[in-house]
Amino acid sequence: MRTKSDINIKFCARIRGVRQETNGMIETRFTREFNVRHPIVQGGMQWVGRAELVAPVADAGALGFLTALTQPTPEALVKEIARCRELTDQEFGVNLTILPAISPPPYAEYRAAIIESGIRTVETAGFSPAEHMPAFKAAGIKVIHKCTSVRHAVKAESLGVDAVSIDGFECAGHPGEDDVPGLVLIAAAARRVSVPIVASGGIADARGLIAALALGADAVNMGTRFLCTVEAPVHENVKRKIVEANERDTTLIFRTLHNTARVATNTVSREVVEILRAGGEFDDVRDLVAGVRGREVYETGDMERGLWTVGQSQALIDDIPTVAELVARIVAEAEDLITTRLSPLVSAEGR
Repeated sequence: MRTKSDINIKFCARIRGVRQETNGMIETRFTREFNVRHPIVQGGMQWVGRAELVAPVADAGALGFLTALTQPTPEALVKEIARCRELTDQEFGVNLTILPAISPPPYAEYRAAIIESGIRTVETAGFSPAEHMPAFKAAGIKVIHKCTSVRHAVKAESLGVDAVSIDGFECAGHPGEDDVPGLVLIAAAARRVSVPIVASGGIADARGLIAALALGADAVNMGTRFLCTVEAPVHENVKRKIVEANERDTTLIFRTLHNTARVATNTVSREVVEILRAGGEFDDVRDLVAGVRGREVYETGDMERGLWTVGQSQALIDDIPTVAELVARIVAEAEDLITTRLSPLVSAEGR
């Protein structure tokens, strides 16, 4: 007769490349190839991806990313990387988001700052990373590209990225224009790409981690959940608002401009939607959506000051733990889900 342990091993083997270690760790292709203890990523977040958050993420055994464009200059990014290294001796990465702009940032200079600082992992997002891939690969840097569709993931793999981060419609920020939720998108991507997949959007706890692994992902990316931690460098009002919110407390803006973004519901986001729905253009909302106003929300705690980014996963968040507590809890609860909830569902009879 097979024991519960035997059944558990069989169950785990069905999840793509996952091995449950006896010390409570979950090992996947992602943890092996990116040299982290846990298949958990704190992706780049504008104004939030700073050393005081990224360092404890790294210390907790997850992969954290500084956000390059949060820093005003490439020189400031070099200093922030150095500051993060003073706070942790573990590996961390840098996010480089490539977006259209009238006066684009000096991306080549930010790229050079990343390379010269000896960073080993980069998360790219927004436009195609093609322009940056030769320099990153020549420097031996692993690249994770964030995608909102299967076709973009396939293209990213063809460019030589080392992993793709698949952003479902539930995510904060830009979910793309296809409106495909993670439950379908992650599984569809897993059928088409061979590099490790990081599941993004709508994930905030161990249930999301296990579900993502079952869908074919190798790790999960969390933004909103890490935003609501003790170390996140934002005002306490922001964190309390996330705890109080539910899955309906986000707003999709820029739909008519085909540049959809998910943000928190407040007077500003509602006004933006009303103006654009009435036929307005971007110039009509430019002042309302200015990034500086969103930054002021994080800094001052005035929740109506501007747009601020948050995902539907806020419905799953009801506390403000330290990063270490959060990561440890997710890993422990994930193991418990496998051993006490899921494994008993697999009958040993006739196997």
